[in-house]
Amino acid sequence: MQRQGFIGGSAEIRIRVTGSVLLVAHLALVAWLMLRPLDVPWVMPANLHPLAGIRADLALGWPEAARPLGEGVALLAPLGVLLPMAHGRLAVSPLASLIRTAAAGALISLGIALLQTGVPGRVVDVDSLLLNTVGVALAHLAVVPAGRAWLRRRAEREPFAAGKVTAQEDLPQGRTPTIPRVGIAP
Repeated sequence: MQRQGFIGGSAEIRIRVTGSVLLVAHLALVAWLMLRPLDVPWVMPANLHPLAGIRADLALGWPEAARPLGEGVALLAPLGVLLPMAHGRLAVSPLASLIRTAAAGALISLGIALLQTGVPGRVVDVDSLLLNTVGVALAHLAVVPAGRAWLRRRAEREPFAAGKVTAQEDLPQGRTPTIPRVGIAP
């Protein structure tokens, strides 16, 4: 029996396992990049004013601002695709999926920022949290709705491949046999 709103059978399992493995690998890479101690002679103070760092980067001009802003957006952007992929739902509200994924991306970014407080050479930057969340939301909007629509169309065309109909389980079998009643002896 297929659960409502899920990809059926082995396709669902493959997508979920692949999404989960890639999600763990990406988070390990992000942790390795962002939680390594830096050997620097001095560090900037923490930026706790929203958009102050972004404004400072933009004041340098677009060529100089593109790299730090692009890095902030791209760091957690794959989560916008990997989180829904690991969840494996096919029939879900696009807005609810976007909100859920962006909130999860923001919480992961906040967790990284909090862990960075204990790493030498790393400082908290609230703008990185904002840029990471924007990256997650943009990646989700760019890939997930189209991917889900493609999977739904594929499931409608190929019911056996999508797990909607199996060889013997869901086909009609005829009338259910009954056992004739036998009287009880005195």
